Amino acid sequence: MAEEIKTFKVTIDNITIDVPAGTTVLNAARQIGGDVTPPAMCYYSKLQGSGGKCRTCLVEIAAGSIADPRPMPKLVASCRTTVMDGMIVKNITSEKVKDARAGVVEFLLLNHPLDCPICDQAGECHLQDLGYEHGKEGTRYEFPRRIFEKEDIGPYIQLHMTRCILCYRCTYIADQITDKRVHGILDRGEHAEISTYISKAIDNDFSGNMIDVCPVGALTDKTFRFKNRVWFTKPVDAHRNCETPGCCGKATLWLRGDEVYRVTVRKDEWGEVKSYDDKPGWICNTCRFDKKKTSDWVIEGVTKVNRHSVIAQGR
Repeated sequence: MAEEIKTFKVTIDNITIDVPAGTTVLNAARQIGGDVTPPAMCYYSKLQGSGGKCRTCLVEIAAGSIADPRPMPKLVASCRTTVMDGMIVKNITSEKVKDARAGVVEFLLLNHPLDCPICDQAGECHLQDLGYEHGKEGTRYEFPRRIFEKEDIGPYIQLHMTRCILCYRCTYIADQITDKRVHGILDRGEHAEISTYISKAIDNDFSGNMIDVCPVGALTDKTFRFKNRVWFTKPVDAHRNCETPGCCGKATLWLRGDEVYRVTVRKDEWGEVKSYDDKPGWICNTCRFDKKKTSDWVIEGVTKVNRHSVIAQGR
């Protein structure tokens, strides 16, 4: 007889749902969807250990549980806080959360350059969305922004350290889907940066997936650099029989006419890679960088895009 799954009842912004025990507040909110879901810049459900870095998903716990209904004294990171039976959570219904989130966005943008007009991530940048939805019109920061020496990390990936928000996603994915991570976070505080050890190039077969998990324009595709805007391209789902172990062979092709401008993993509504057979659908560098002809792929159809996205206008 199958063991019964224990569930907890949690209320988020006056909406009550039942979720399995051990579910985080963020993932419970994602089951509700819409504006109830807190934004997340560092959490990535397919990457073990991610979350707790950016603080954009802060929420207010108005009641801890049925057993202990006291509110939590401070805002908590929803990606790191598991639900309890009877927990009451406030997100968009809390003024404290709105004010704190605006402050977090201001901090994330302190050193971020205004590169949107030339950044290849523009149009699908999570930081753009975050700033538009939760940020303020101006900044109180009056000091020079940090700068870094340019570093070449390989033939496929362009690193713009001035745009990095230190979400750590690129280090987690290198640890978990490759066997030889050569980059990481160097230094501390304001001097912290993503870099390779002894200027070593990143050349493993799955390095391109770092581009897909990066929520900003810090890691971009060199083969797509300055070639087009995402809203001028049409995304289509496609697949091929890839022989590289670990590659799912399912991808999104970004077309303009019959020309393939870039290849990415397929993403869900939260901007995360889709899963197939309970495994994340990562793709290898051969599929991503070498297969740039429609004849290399079996086209399945136009990718489903949120109608509010700027990408939808090019479909």
